[in-house]
Amino acid sequence: MKSVQPLLMLLFLAASVPTVPKVAAAEAKRPNILFIFADDQSYKTVGCYPESWSWVKTPHIDRLAATGVRFHAAYLGAWCMPSRATMLTGRHPHGIETMRMAGKYPASAYDSAVCRFWPAEFRQQGYHTAQIGKWHTGVDAGWGRDWDYQVVWNRPKHPENAGAYYERQLLAINGEEQWAEGYPADNYSQWAVDYVRGKNRAAGKPWFLWLCYGSIHGPSKPAARHKGMYANAEVPVPKDLFPPRPGKPDYLNATQAWTRDADGTPIAGKSGETFGDESGKKRQTFAGFVRQMNECVPAIDEGVGRLVEALKETGQLENTLIVYSADQGFGMGEHGFRTKLGPYDATYRSPLIISQPGLTPAGTVCAQPVNGPDLFATFAALAGVTIPWRTHGRDLTPLLRNPAAPWPYPCLYQFTGEHFGANVAKIVNSEPGAAVYHDVPWYVAVVQDGWKLIHYLKPGVGDELYDLGNDPEELTNRIGLPMSAARVATLRAAVKTELARTEAGFGLTNGD
Repeated sequence: MKSVQPLLMLLFLAASVPTVPKVAAAEAKRPNILFIFADDQSYKTVGCYPESWSWVKTPHIDRLAATGVRFHAAYLGAWCMPSRATMLTGRHPHGIETMRMAGKYPASAYDSAVCRFWPAEFRQQGYHTAQIGKWHTGVDAGWGRDWDYQVVWNRPKHPENAGAYYERQLLAINGEEQWAEGYPADNYSQWAVDYVRGKNRAAGKPWFLWLCYGSIHGPSKPAARHKGMYANAEVPVPKDLFPPRPGKPDYLNATQAWTRDADGTPIAGKSGETFGDESGKKRQTFAGFVRQMNECVPAIDEGVGRLVEALKETGQLENTLIVYSADQGFGMGEHGFRTKLGPYDATYRSPLIISQPGLTPAGTVCAQPVNGPDLFATFAALAGVTIPWRTHGRDLTPLLRNPAAPWPYPCLYQFTGEHFGANVAKIVNSEPGAAVYHDVPWYVAVVQDGWKLIHYLKPGVGDELYDLGNDPEELTNRIGLPMSAARVATLRAAVKTELARTEAGFGLTNGD
């Protein structure tokens, strides 16, 4: 293996496939799909979300929202691996067979004959498929089967390099391993821009590109040009950074990741992540932590701007569906968290923006909650691709055309630790006491009509109910209030219906 500078690597990448000078939208009737996927990015770090800090600057992502639909609530996954597995299969984790952790973290594996990824179907049905960036779904990254072109940072295959989010990375370029210098987010953006402009892809075919940034995952090191840009920003402390948290389950005391310095300043406490939790080691202040994570976003934002410009210059913008999202949210002090995993909007909700001229009404907001399988179902529907296995999502195209369209469906999401497929039902039905991961009990949750019900799959942990319209911070658990009984019954029925519809193999605990 050799070390290459980004410029030299670009020359290598461009050598094997002819350049496409300009690709008119009319050449491909089916849309191109550009799926931009950040890591651990809270919606609060994106300026167009009203919950963001007032000083956050993401002009290019905001401009994307101004031309399309911003989804208020997207629940794509609980953490890196299940979110990506859901994206690749169109199924909730309980329906993804053979996916598993195997070996030194984050090593993982799956049987490709059983656990099939839909980009292979896109390839077979006329799309050119590409993946650039982080991979966290099995040692087998799928080049040649799922992807026509791939520049992959395969963390499961190389655990020794799995923490290099902002450093020298060991990549595989169409299966050939190469070392890459430079700031990874900038590298990924450059390779994606080149792909959009026609390098390393077949002319005349519609294309699908999954661009997987490793930012803003810990240790959250901003590019040198962005370091300190928020140094003087004011960071309000969440109301329940510290206990007591009335009505909240006791496990939040175990996940508590913040403490106080001698002068009362909130600082990072225990080290809570396998990779990258420099905040805990250095006892970083809460304000410093929030500022630093936000300083990692501008590199992605600049990449979004460059990609949109490349689409314009090559005549492809009108025929390209642009999707911006992240694997999941990230708790920045809310409910005491400094990680993902939790069932709350702060820890789970991803930003989601979808834009395509002629499809999405500009500058609109969709209030309906959606999940990961829904996003995949939308890709397949718009691409006209048939998937030969049952998926769990619902096509969002009606909401893209009219964000206020009727949408009677509940939004199910879940957390089952590092378990997938039939193993989930086995544990829930036979060993429910083991349904916990990193101190967080497994759960299923449903959001509908502005309300959220959280149902824990580990016995002894009580349900939670939140009125998201009046209590968006999820501070008041309304589960035991008499006036909430009808709402609880409706949402519990919705959870059971969705679990049955997706063939989960388990139901609600506590005898229901």
